[in-house]
Amino acid sequence: MKIAIAQLNPTIGDITNNAQEILTAARNVAQENVRLLLTPELSLCGYSPRDLLLDPGFVESMNQELQAIASQLPKNMAVLIGTVETNPHAASKGQKPLYNSMALLDGGKVKQVFHKRLLPTYDVFDEDRYFEPGYEANCFTLDGAKFGVSICEDLWNDERFWGKRSYEVNPIEELAQVGVDVIINLSASPYTVGKQQLRESILHHAATAYQKPILYANQVGGNDDLVFDGNSVAFNSVGQVVDRAQGFDTDLIVVELDELLFQSKSPLTNLNQDRSPLTNLKKGGVGIDEINEEIYSALVLGVKDYARKCGFSQAILGLSGGIDSALVAAIASEALGAENVLGVLMPSPYSSEHSISDAVDLVNNLGIRSQKLEIKAAMEAYDRLLQPMFAGTEFGIAEENIQSRIRGNLLMAIANKFGYLLLSTGNKSEMAVGYCTLYGDMNGGLAVIADVPKTRVFKLCRWLNRQQEIIPANIITKPPSAELKPGQKDADSLPDYEILDDILDRLICQHQSSAEIIASGHDRSIVSKVRALVTRAEFKRRQAPPGIKITDRAFGTGWRMPIAKRLPLI
Repeated sequence: MKIAIAQLNPTIGDITNNAQEILTAARNVAQENVRLLLTPELSLCGYSPRDLLLDPGFVESMNQELQAIASQLPKNMAVLIGTVETNPHAASKGQKPLYNSMALLDGGKVKQVFHKRLLPTYDVFDEDRYFEPGYEANCFTLDGAKFGVSICEDLWNDERFWGKRSYEVNPIEELAQVGVDVIINLSASPYTVGKQQLRESILHHAATAYQKPILYANQVGGNDDLVFDGNSVAFNSVGQVVDRAQGFDTDLIVVELDELLFQSKSPLTNLNQDRSPLTNLKKGGVGIDEINEEIYSALVLGVKDYARKCGFSQAILGLSGGIDSALVAAIASEALGAENVLGVLMPSPYSSEHSISDAVDLVNNLGIRSQKLEIKAAMEAYDRLLQPMFAGTEFGIAEENIQSRIRGNLLMAIANKFGYLLLSTGNKSEMAVGYCTLYGDMNGGLAVIADVPKTRVFKLCRWLNRQQEIIPANIITKPPSAELKPGQKDADSLPDYEILDDILDRLICQHQSSAEIIASGHDRSIVSKVRALVTRAEFKRRQAPPGIKITDRAFGTGWRMPIAKRLPLI
């Protein structure tokens, strides 16, 4: 029996076109005599539809589309499709109204429907808001082979792997106990740095612990702040990789059931040395270049799909001659095509000559379009308007921020006029401590590197330049500066970025206390200052555009902090 994994990129809510993508995948593998086709979690509506699920018509349209797909599938092909089912017991038993489900289509009909058992409610996940969990092991028999069905989180609760359980049941263990021949996991698992290493180590552990082949089908594509990296994979019963789909792109792979059930003579444990997370994990982790490459790929896919799914074909951003806007420009040009990116230079009297020339060199290296708008006259106009109220005061933060807001206003005007997507260029370090201007450089429809710390920005730019200069060398080597007043440097207001990013990682991602951060070797006064800045900047982050998530703890869907709060000082 041949089994195919369709690594799809659904658009949330676009049920009709998502269904056509499933049918296209089925027809593409029909010529290979595939008997069973796997698709990712919620492949019919895209993950995650969130409050679209509150519309009964939305759910009903999925049911109607399933029937239509079943009637159009190639002859003798069964397909597992991610969908949403209504819970008939919701009213009488006080349960949630829906199930996160997987439907088995075969012979022109919907044969069986399986429900997700473990519903994540952490980080970006909020499935308990909508769904009732399934309460029994999911399995079906096809041509004499017994398949066990699990959905995403169902895989992630093995006590022997984690040393603990987050849920009462382990669906994978239960599938092994009922004697399935093959375990299937159908996922919409978002990307974060190193996630595929972890996934494959879990899959390898499960395959070897239960001596069962495991087929893992993951969604790919960008949906708002989340990027799904794909990397679907098939493990045989002795924990060897039989095949792996590519990362960050749609793909179709086909495997033989016999290869899964028995150790093949030449298992593809290292299908591609550069894309072998499990092998690298055993050697001590992925290399620096691999990390930079996967982060960059995630950011490019995030921009490409956000623009496409929101109806944009062109993007605009401000170019300051600094490293952040340079990286965003490079990402945008690869995602959308250089001809579809407009970089706007907006120098002020405080802008250095090298910043302007660096921005011009970047434009030439990337081949993007550019426009130069001097903002001196606008600054003077603001000075005249505000002079009666600001008389007798000294130049300060308010005046500095006016420059940024002028630039933000100009960019929004151009974006509005020509239908461009405005890309915000602030990094995670700045977002964390509020080193950004509300209604100024924070303006935009998408914050491309809002989850990329400043130190990683430098690493990504150096990686981009590994074969030829893309980011001008002077942009990478010069001290970072907002250039909002004469001689200004970031270091005037913030700790060195190596120090700042380590403190932020410990505080935000590792949830360390101030005492623990200080004990690690950081100065008490710096820790206290950074902690206060992070707390104070919450109101800014609440008003920021969505940012592409690449870390375990981003300032997006999974970040739920109060704005009005008071924390103890250290």
